[in-house]
Amino acid sequence: MSNVHEAITKHSNAQHEIVKTFVGLEQRRELFIDEAVALAKQNKEFTVDKINQVTLEMNKLAQKGIVPLRKLVTVDMVKEYAFRK
Repeated sequence: MSNVHEAITKHSNAQHEIVKTFVGLEQRRELFIDEAVALAKQNKEFTVDKINQVTLEMNKLAQKGIVPLRKLVTVDMVKEYAFRK
């Protein structure tokens, strides 16, 4: 009986770590998006490389079925978001 409990605990802890990592990556992604939007609003050059690097890490975690996939971001998407009212 304790083996089942240990297995469930181990599985639960592993899922918690995935969610915790995902939340941290989500915060980094949002920060990079905010930076890109600010640059776009100033008509300055920017890239989405950092955003998409984090997005790819998030999507690797999502393959485990616990957290959602995120879309890769394009420069046009950032510009559209920056200038919509």
